Amino acid sequence: MFVGVLRLTLHLPAAGSLKSKRHLVRSAIDRVKARFNVSIAEVAENDLWQRSVLGVTAVGNDHAFVNETLDKVADFVAGMHGGQLLVTGRDLAIEHWEDGLSEGGRTLAEAEGAIPWDPPEEDDR
Repeated sequence: MFVGVLRLTLHLPAAGSLKSKRHLVRSAIDRVKARFNVSIAEVAENDLWQRSVLGVTAVGNDHAFVNETLDKVADFVAGMHGGQLLVTGRDLAIEHWEDGLSEGGRTLAEAEGAIPWDPPEEDDR
């Protein structure tokens, strides 16, 4: 399993109030959620009028897919609202997580702890 995390730092030059900023950011978040299968939220700079930081995550079984999805999200955000959202920072990290299912042939139920699992003896292999 691959987990990708994207941090987008935005500058909102036209925002003259927190209400205006929140309108632009909420619109961007809603449009990203509607178009891509990712989680997204404003994660920092909540009280500044002209700056926002968005966190975006994607999970998949292929590194290239997760990378491509998060790149498309970043490009999509950069192109929306006719220049009212400027991407000033873009940090991306993708981590590989072992699922534990390939070790010794455990079933999904065993991996999730639904039934006890006794690893096979060395003689049984």
